Amino acid sequence: MSTPFRYTRPLPPRAATGLVAEVYEQISRDFGIDRPPTFVVLSSVPEILAAAWALTRESLIAGAGSRTGKEVAALGVSQVNKCPFCVDAHTMLLHATGDHALAELLARGERPQQEHARILDWGRATRVPGAELEPYPFPSEQAPAYLGTALAFHFINRIVSALLTEQLLPGNVQRFRAVRSLAGRAVAGTVRRRAVPGAALPLLEGHSPGPAWAAGTAVGPAYAALRSATAPGAGLLDAEDRALVEKTLGTWDGSHPPAVLTGFPRRRERPAARLVLLAALAPYRITDEDVAAWRQPGDTDDHLVRLVAHGAFAAVDRIASALPLPSGRDVS
Repeated sequence: MSTPFRYTRPLPPRAATGLVAEVYEQISRDFGIDRPPTFVVLSSVPEILAAAWALTRESLIAGAGSRTGKEVAALGVSQVNKCPFCVDAHTMLLHATGDHALAELLARGERPQQEHARILDWGRATRVPGAELEPYPFPSEQAPAYLGTALAFHFINRIVSALLTEQLLPGNVQRFRAVRSLAGRAVAGTVRRRAVPGAALPLLEGHSPGPAWAAGTAVGPAYAALRSATAPGAGLLDAEDRALVEKTLGTWDGSHPPAVLTGFPRRRERPAARLVLLAALAPYRITDEDVAAWRQPGDTDDHLVRLVAHGAFAAVDRIASALPLPSGRDVS
């Protein structure tokens, strides 16, 4: 039976226990979708799963600002990251908000008007570290939720592109307007229900206040938790690989790699560093050969998830580190 998963075989969600089961329960209640593959694919590392969900929930779902606006921002992020799975998902979720005309306008590749056009452009601009993101196309008090949404989907886009197929629904039937509309309407009640901020934080280990750009909101601790959860993935790299990743990400300007992957480690020589850097900069270009070159006896699904998540968050943190911080410092 075909599955949406590439390279890993997550346990059937019905078999989940402990933290994973708690996360699935909250996702079902607050996201309206039972066990979505975007999160199930992380289940072999429960702390990454919980933190990725918490950042998504506390920014996109429970954070300040309109859900429609944040869905448009997330769609812009997904477009600039070349993640068709997530573009389709956010198009359907726009149907769930009730903004059917906007959803179909974007599905046709047309430009929305005024406010939503500015938010879409803003979402696309967030891929470039140090990009001019102000003045915001939304009230400044909503910035933590919008920034958290953008960063959450910079992470999720990379996980999806690396570890899932591009098909959101079997046969890509979400490409049909009637299917998009029906799928959106199926979760409309949940999407339009106001979620209470902070409900995901008990799923996390510790409550660091997080970065200054999210100070005073539940987005901050969720972001800090994702940083902590993905950090151990560096332990799967040797010192030379870690130095290469740090140097490459430190000078990354948000661009996509050229057709010929010049400057990337060779597959047979440094497969782990290659996977991490591809996950960070071009996860849609990870191939069967890249994974096979890295995988050795004893390498399990959780190792691959940790490695990919480490690369994905390295890119996210490079973007976040260039954000203008209200207090001028990171308080995590």
